[in-house]
Amino acid sequence: MRGLFNFIIFSSIYVACIAIVMIWQTNALLHVQNINRAYYFFVFCATMCSYNFHWYLTPADYSGSERILWGARHKNLQLGLCAVGAIGAMYGFWLLKAHWLALSGAAVLTFLYSAPKLPQKAFIWLRKIAIGKTLFLTTVWIYVTTVMPVLIEQIPYSHHLLLFALHRFFLVYALCILFDYRDLESDKKEGIRSLITWLSPRNLKKLYITSLILSALFALALYPVDNWLLTAVLLAPVLITTLITRYTLKTRSDHYYYFVVDGMVMLSSLLHFIIANI
Repeated sequence: MRGLFNFIIFSSIYVACIAIVMIWQTNALLHVQNINRAYYFFVFCATMCSYNFHWYLTPADYSGSERILWGARHKNLQLGLCAVGAIGAMYGFWLLKAHWLALSGAAVLTFLYSAPKLPQKAFIWLRKIAIGKTLFLTTVWIYVTTVMPVLIEQIPYSHHLLLFALHRFFLVYALCILFDYRDLESDKKEGIRSLITWLSPRNLKKLYITSLILSALFALALYPVDNWLLTAVLLAPVLITTLITRYTLKTRSDHYYYFVVDGMVMLSSLLHFIIANI
């Protein structure tokens, strides 16, 4: 069972499912009737490709991380999943070719996140961008799970869509700060600058708390549009993330971070799905 759990988490199947559930919530909130299911397929495959590519490039020299060591033992598997994901993503891209410009934007953002790990000189300079790692990752998640469904379904802009996107952005940003804090030493050894290496601990704490507060405020601002139950669902991951912060900063467990902390990204989506199907 532990081996199966490791495979689901470390092969990025879990994180790909997180993306799918979040897209479902976006469509549900916007009351989309004729959902383009090809986009679900595209995102799942593209997530598998990009995350396995990212971890394939991550060296095991600088870390005792169980995930990185698992990846070092399963390089061929990661490369195979990356290839299969790429083939599936290309097929999904063809099915969604009418939206090629928006899809290309997602591809560029995703590539920029992993590009600093490439050894070529053209990409090494990206390691010096102080907030790039955090900002790119947050932006690509919001773009893929919140903005892209709107573009695919050609939904008109609305005030509550902006509030929802901002709520998600600041929640994901806060969670990325926790990951940056944990990866401080390995990032320094790899020469990758992240937000945590640039800000003082005091200012980083302020940014983290501010992000959670803004996420909660934007969720509360949606109350006049949606009912109190949905507002409570959106606030749930913000509250739980706040409560587990102290423990999160102390532990280095990969299983905790990649299951629990990553899970906070989709918690409101999962709760929303359960409530909608009761």
